[in-house]
Amino acid sequence: MQPTPPPLDSYVESWTPGPVTDEDPLPTGPVAALSAVLDLPGPVAKAGDPLPPLWHWLYFLGWPAGRDLGADGHPLDGHFLPPVPQRQRMWAGGRCEIARPLRLGEPAERISSLGAVAAKRGRTGEMLFVTERREFRQRGRVCLVEEQDIVYRSGRTAGQYPAALDASAFPRPDSPWQLPLHPDPALLFRFSALTANAHRIHYDAPYCRDEEGYPGVVVHGPLLALLMLELPRRHAPDRPVRSLSYRLRRPVFAGEHLVACGTLAGGAAELHVATHREDRHATAEVTFA
Repeated sequence: MQPTPPPLDSYVESWTPGPVTDEDPLPTGPVAALSAVLDLPGPVAKAGDPLPPLWHWLYFLGWPAGRDLGADGHPLDGHFLPPVPQRQRMWAGGRCEIARPLRLGEPAERISSLGAVAAKRGRTGEMLFVTERREFRQRGRVCLVEEQDIVYRSGRTAGQYPAALDASAFPRPDSPWQLPLHPDPALLFRFSALTANAHRIHYDAPYCRDEEGYPGVVVHGPLLALLMLELPRRHAPDRPVRSLSYRLRRPVFAGEHLVACGTLAGGAAELHVATHREDRHATAEVTFA
């Protein structure tokens, strides 16, 4: 009989990583590159322009040495990575309060700190929820405060995914705001490069199938969030986003047709990502200034 493993919170009882400060000049290149990856007619911002919400994910990137990556492509160690054995990481969602947008081409400072840490038990076993808080400043002023919720497991659990993907099926949403996308492996590879994301589920199809149990390459959760935020940027360009929250619920796979959907409701907008399989792979809510 296998011994019962210790609870996940036992591994983090004395884990108290301190704050970390980083700097980035916010060059224009990454914005131009992501604009091209999304097939936009030109860069969404130039030097001195406000950075669209969540596009700061292109900056303050970490590039560990190859020897410091695990078999899955994730870093083996990191300041805010909890000391959990056989650690598996998933981005669950987050929130962002924008007092003023970051300005492209102006040096910025980020102060990262550990927020809440909580162990929970779900249908597929025990999970450790870790919230990282990030405060971004320019010219000594706080511009935005972000919280990211990351879920960790010890070991792998089998998920419920389709055995095969239907690349010919289309979602049929009725939302007034719609942005369709047909993500292919090349798009996901380029997004991985822009965000310093070496996780193999986003580019290694044999690994996805044989090791993780996915039917194909997985679309990045942050890419789904950025697509949802494209809707207010395009359809309400004169209404600055003051706050946003998002949740990543179910994976989407390369080759599937997806649509980012949105509905304006007064001073807010409700957003989600749909495929033919499911109406809400990801959800978000935006409030305007």
